Amino acid sequence: MNLSNHPYHIVSISPWPIFLSFNIMFLFIGMIKWFYFQNFYLIISSMILMMLILFQWWRDVIREGTYQGCHTSYVMKNLRLGMILFITSEIFFFISLFWAYFHSSLAPSIEIGLMWPPKGIKMFNPYDIPLLNSIILISSGMTISWSHYSMISNKFKKSFFSLIQTIILGFIFSFFQYIEYYQAPFTISDSCFGSIFFLTTGFHGIHVIIGNMFLMICALRIFLNHFSKNHHLGFEAAIWYWHFVDIVWLFVYTWIYWWSF
Repeated sequence: MNLSNHPYHIVSISPWPIFLSFNIMFLFIGMIKWFYFQNFYLIISSMILMMLILFQWWRDVIREGTYQGCHTSYVMKNLRLGMILFITSEIFFFISLFWAYFHSSLAPSIEIGLMWPPKGIKMFNPYDIPLLNSIILISSGMTISWSHYSMISNKFKKSFFSLIQTIILGFIFSFFQYIEYYQAPFTISDSCFGSIFFLTTGFHGIHVIIGNMFLMICALRIFLNHFSKNHHLGFEAAIWYWHFVDIVWLFVYTWIYWWSF
């Protein structure tokens, strides 16, 4: 039987999944050592190794789709479905965080003073850095959409520069979130409010950083002429992910910043 006579892609044997699995295990062990013993050597080395593994894995996928022609229309259909399911799982992850938030805020317990935010917690002004970050992320959604429109119009130079603008806005968002955390009047250990606040905004911030890395890879691929107006699945996936980050932030701003003020 000739296995090559089909439109699907049989993935070749790769060491990266098992390497990444062990690396993630060491990463979480390093986080425990960092939290409890202030020993950060394992977590830093694990993060560096994870970046190297992801680089090699991403390189192989780009090679398969761009140079080897493995990403046929059938494969791209399944990859799109996989990305949709991944984003759906991320939506339910944030739903669990919002569920915890409303569970504590709609009926505050006596342990936190029957009030929300709990007594002693000074919440951020939602019309300060949070509103600025909202404008930044909404603007980045517009620039990434313009970048996609330019690509499907065969205007790759405009697509590249619009994508660079999106990446810069993402970095600005992360910088202002760092400033906000640095000036925070409460910590993650200050009652359930502090835990929920930093978990939700922190995980969203991590998603912004991951999305920015995704977009930087796409910008490099545009520069190297990897995409065409009909074949740019990696860029489409990055756009979906970035719009997902934008929409989640609107809920974060409305419920956690504005409603709690």
